Amino acid sequence: MKNFRNDIKINDLAQPFLEQIIKQMTTVFDPEIELDIYNLGLIYEINIDENGHCYFLMTFTDTGCGCEETMPYEISEKLKAIDGINSVKVETTYSPVWKMTRISRYGRIALGISPRGGK
Repeated sequence: MKNFRNDIKINDLAQPFLEQIIKQMTTVFDPEIELDIYNLGLIYEINIDENGHCYFLMTFTDTGCGCEETMPYEISEKLKAIDGINSVKVETTYSPVWKMTRISRYGRIALGISPRGGK
């Protein structure tokens, strides 16, 4: 898919769903930063198997985020709304630790940060 982030690991079966997944994930916002999780760079991995099960690996900007309990449920519900995704497991990791360099160019502009990302 054109313009898909290259820092999210995906498997071949997830490819046909990417546009819909991105559309859904850009509606899930980090309540403290007020940017969606796709552009914020919180998504690490998306895999879908032949039974329509989606494995979704993500992180948060910091441990103890107030949305750790609610956001995985919201993500799961939005992914299950996509035709062909039958079940979802959202897993959280802090390795590797999230860094501001994961914010997309769009996200940087929206937050008023240099779009070059310090490069």
